[in-house]
Amino acid sequence: MDRLATVKGWIGALTDIGLMLLALGIVASLLAGANAPFLGNPVGNIVTLVKDLGSNGLVGLIALGIILWLFSNRRVA
Repeated sequence: MDRLATVKGWIGALTDIGLMLLALGIVASLLAGANAPFLGNPVGNIVTLVKDLGSNGLVGLIALGIILWLFSNRRVA
């Protein structure tokens, strides 16, 4: 069980890093514009995700609920 806790800790840490990088990408994209090098288009990707979830009605609402539930216990920094 000690190994499982270690793996869960690593996954949690990687998720936290991913969320921090996403937040950094959004802020940098807003400051430098959508064509900032090495960032892609995180704001456009989030807008597309929300648009896709919204067009799917109840299924999109359920998916959004699951996504929010998965990230609800995460602490950033």
